[in-house]
Amino acid sequence: MTVTWDAPDSDHPARRAGQASMAAVAEGRKDDWIALFTSDVLVEDPVGPSMLDPEGKGHRGHDGVRRFWESFIDTAKGFRFEVNDSFANGPSCANIMTITTTLDDDGTTMTVDCVSIYTVDDDGLITSLRAHWEPERALATVTEPKG
Repeated sequence: MTVTWDAPDSDHPARRAGQASMAAVAEGRKDDWIALFTSDVLVEDPVGPSMLDPEGKGHRGHDGVRRFWESFIDTAKGFRFEVNDSFANGPSCANIMTITTTLDDDGTTMTVDCVSIYTVDDDGLITSLRAHWEPERALATVTEPKG
C-alpha cells in the first residue's frame, strides 16, 4: 500500500518519525515499526475506549504495540495513508490524514479521517502516538466492492 504526502514537509524529527511509522505499516514491516518507539511508548489508536482498546488505556511498551500490531494491523490486508496537512513544533507533529484500510481479500474497505499526533524524544524515537478518530464514523464507511 502507499503513503501520499500532500502537506508541509520540513525536516522535523517528529514528522520524520511519523512518516517512517506510516511507511512501516503500509509496507507490513512490524519489526521496523516497533523499532521506531521508545521502550515505554504509549500508543492510543484511537484515543479513548474502542473495539481496539475497550478500557481506553492505550498500548504501552514494545510488548503492547506488538500485540496491537498482531491484533489489528496484521488482520488487515493493507493500508493507504493520505496526509493532507501537518503541523510540527516542539517534540510533536500533528498530521491530518485519511487512512483507507483494506479489510479482506474481497476488497472491503474502511475509511478513517483522523488527527495523529507523534511525539518523539531527543533521539527521534516515538514516545507517544495519539490518533484521534471516531470508531462509529469509521465503521459507517465500510464499503464492500460491487460484484
